[in-house]
Amino acid sequence: MVVLQEIPVNHTLQRLADHLQLDAEVHDRLRLTFGHACALRVRHLLEQQPVIDCLDGLGRYLDAGAHRSSVERLAAEAAGLARRHEGSRSINGCEHAAASATCAVAQALAGKPLVAAAYAAYASVYAQGGYGAVAVADPESFQPEFVWQVGCLSALAGA
Repeated sequence: MVVLQEIPVNHTLQRLADHLQLDAEVHDRLRLTFGHACALRVRHLLEQQPVIDCLDGLGRYLDAGAHRSSVERLAAEAAGLARRHEGSRSINGCEHAAASATCAVAQALAGKPLVAAAYAAYASVYAQGGYGAVAVADPESFQPEFVWQVGCLSALAGA
C-alpha cells in the first residue's frame, strides 16, 4: 500500500467528523457514502478493473442493490489489491496517483472515510502530471480538494 508522505491534514474535515461523531456505529452508512464520494473523485485515476469493480460494488450497496456482506467481501478484496499495487503504470508522470486512488477505494470500503479522503486528495494532487510530484510537498495544493471534502461531508450529513 502506498504510504502518504507528509500529506497535510484536513483539520476542518476532522473537526466536522468529530462534531458529527462520524465514528459512531449509527453513522456506518454516512461513513461509507462519504468514502465512496471521495473515491469517486479519483475513479478516473484507477488503472485496475478489479478495483473499479470494488468501487462500483460499494455504489450498488449504497443504492440498495447489494447486501451488506458484499461490502465486507469487497473491502477484503480491495485491501488486497491496494497492498499488491505496484504503483502507477501511467506514462504521463502521475507516479503514485493510481496507487493512491486504489488505496482510497480500499479505505472507503473499510469504512475509514477520512483515510479514504486523504488518499483521494493525495491522488488528486499527484495526478497533476509532472507538477504533482512537487505539489504534494505544498500544503496549498490540497486546499481545493479539502474544501470539496468538507462541503461534501457537510451536505451528506445535512449539516
